[in-house]
Amino acid sequence: MNFKNSTAEKTTITRDTVDMEVNTGNIYESIVTMAKRSNQLSVDLKEELTQKLQEFASSTDNLEEIFENREQIEISRFYERLPKPVAMAMQEFLEDKIYARTPEEPEAEK
Repeated sequence: MNFKNSTAEKTTITRDTVDMEVNTGNIYESIVTMAKRSNQLSVDLKEELTQKLQEFASSTDNLEEIFENREQIEISRFYERLPKPVAMAMQEFLEDKIYARTPEEPEAEK
């Protein structure tokens, strides 16, 4: 996922719960869907950040390198300024980019 192009809010805003019920008909199902997507986004974001920070890992610890690595600081600041995964998941859900799928129940034999 490209986190740079996210249009989610970076601050907390109040939402109308009726808007969240439209897709599923049930607010709790909508919340579960957004929570699962938020977890997926969080894992992806953490993997991407870890991968980028691995480039700066060194086998020897030198205090001068730790305090003067501007590139690493800029990468960390960029990820801190991104919208939270919950906000991104909520935005995707409200824009119908994600959906809830329920498994079909097997029919009872007669």
